[in-house]
Amino acid sequence: MKQILAAYEQAKTIKNKPTIIIARTVKGKGVSFMEGVIGFHGRAPTQEEAQRALKELA
Repeated sequence: MKQILAAYEQAKTIKNKPTIIIARTVKGKGVSFMEGVIGFHGRAPTQEEAQRALKELA
């Protein structure tokens, strides 16, 4: 999180041109059946999947 906040603070100092922050993240990190699985990007989990994910993250 420190790196994200530092990048954001630095980006705010750049004026008169577009700025981008690229975050290399892992989709579904921390949920065994979702981590790194492209099929879970861009769609909502089913109710069962959501309950299972919440249990794993608790």
